[in-house]
Amino acid sequence: MPEERALSFPCGDAWLYGIVSLPAAANPPHQRGVLIVVGGPQYRAGSHRQFTLLARDLAAAGVPAMRFDYRGMGDSEGDLRAFDSVDDDLRAAIDRFFLEVPGMQEVVLWGLCDGASAAAMYAPQDARVAGLVLLNPWVRTEEGAARATIKHYYRARLFDARLWKKVASGQFDVKASVRGLWQDLGKAFRPRPPAEASVSPGTTAPATAPLPERMQAALTRFGGRVLVVLSGADLTAQEFADLSSRPGAWQKLLAAPRFTRQKIEKADHTFSRRPWQDQVSNWTRDWLRSW
Repeated sequence: MPEERALSFPCGDAWLYGIVSLPAAANPPHQRGVLIVVGGPQYRAGSHRQFTLLARDLAAAGVPAMRFDYRGMGDSEGDLRAFDSVDDDLRAAIDRFFLEVPGMQEVVLWGLCDGASAAAMYAPQDARVAGLVLLNPWVRTEEGAARATIKHYYRARLFDARLWKKVASGQFDVKASVRGLWQDLGKAFRPRPPAEASVSPGTTAPATAPLPERMQAALTRFGGRVLVVLSGADLTAQEFADLSSRPGAWQKLLAAPRFTRQKIEKADHTFSRRPWQDQVSNWTRDWLRSW
């Protein structure tokens, strides 16, 4: 049976806490492990215990996995910080992960939402990171969010029978809805900046650049293998899909053979149903075995 160990390790002047799930001792040495990177105001169990279940599933399949709390989250000490300010936390966790699994030679970072974005932006800084699993990556901009809302949310609502029942019964606030749509149209179709340019390997986007540009630069610099998993019923995922479908740097980047893309059409942002979680876990295991 897989073994689980509670861990504590320092990061700056704070102590972080996590859990490592280890394959049964009878299994051969493992050269690749998975560090689960928490996203949002979340802690190491994950929504609907997704991170716990994933770590145990990976360990049962022979892959060591670790999940932990950033500074300021869950049980860990320190001040809460933004997802793009957790490089030290990730480095400390990877250091401890390697100590717990002496035979491990490389690590894959697995993240959901802004945890995926944090993992992507950290990866090119650490040669020990060989791959990324990115679920519904966070690439939020006002324009991108507005476009995704108009394209996917409002269109779906037009064909929702429940909406028209509310309209007929007078329970729907038409003025508020029209006002919201008008605001989104203003954001979505404001004049665009010049088209994005491709970022060559080794180039770092400035810290003041929009998040999509920083993400694209980091993934270009990283150069390792990447699995992207998107939910069909999630605006964060739709914003990423819309961004990556436009001609330009993102489309070119994701077309590279090192990128693998999967999608669960009806899944929500956190893959809240067990069949969706199991599918993500299966894709993760199969992808890890493919290289």
